[in-house]
Amino acid sequence: MLLSEKKIKEIFKKYKNSFEEMEHYDRTREKLWAKKRIDITLNQRTINKLKRLREQTGQPISQIIDNVISQM
Repeated sequence: MLLSEKKIKEIFKKYKNSFEEMEHYDRTREKLWAKKRIDITLNQRTINKLKRLREQTGQPISQIIDNVISQM
């Protein structure tokens, strides 16, 4: 199946982030889509807010933090 140049450009535009992540992996062998466990220290107020958000949204705390940071 041959794709037209226009269709190829549309695919590249739609999946730009994925192609950039794969290109980064080819250069560095570092997987940007992989999860990695880290230890962080937070004050108790922040922990309580995160727990409330977890109860309200049903998302794990790590996903809440990841979503907020990725929107910055």
